[in-house]
Amino acid sequence: MNYLKIKRILDVIFALLGLIFLSPLLLLITILIKLDSQGPVIFRQKRFGQHRKVFYILKFRTMKLETPSEVPTFLLENPEECITRTGKYLRKSSLDELPQLVNILKGEMSFVGPRPVVCQEISLIEERDRYHANEVPVGLTGWAQINGRDQVKTKEKARLDGEYVEKIGFWMDFKCLLLTATSLFNKDAVVEGKQDDFFEE
Repeated sequence: MNYLKIKRILDVIFALLGLIFLSPLLLLITILIKLDSQGPVIFRQKRFGQHRKVFYILKFRTMKLETPSEVPTFLLENPEECITRTGKYLRKSSLDELPQLVNILKGEMSFVGPRPVVCQEISLIEERDRYHANEVPVGLTGWAQINGRDQVKTKEKARLDGEYVEKIGFWMDFKCLLLTATSLFNKDAVVEGKQDDFFEE
């Protein structure tokens, strides 16, 4: 059987189990967000998925309502002023990504793959084309994320996504998931705010 078919089956099983077993945590986060600030609990944003197909990625809302919804965080001048108190913890711990289990169940994402790109990041999408990285399912975590996360510039991120495509398979996905747990403790890898050199080589 083609690995991508096996990957899809595993995605559905573990996404469903994740939603069931993490439901108390999801409820707690929902309550904290509602107590902390006004607005919806879930944030929806257009992203490019596999084959450049646009879908709405789901996250727990970490920003105040007045924050521009279609602007990537790294392009904001003063992101710290836009992030809610609960949002700061959710972003540092990546717990804001948990609603993407629903995206995985719907087939819009996988657990492992190149991260879905914000529609304004055309340069990254074009760079990924060079490595065929737009042809595989996008992921909750990926090879580029565990090799620098927000610190990786566009061309290097695309190269790392291409490296994932070359090595895609059960052990590569397992390695990505295993290393993701470690990278979550590296708070320096999370960069908030405008990065002038982000698109340099």
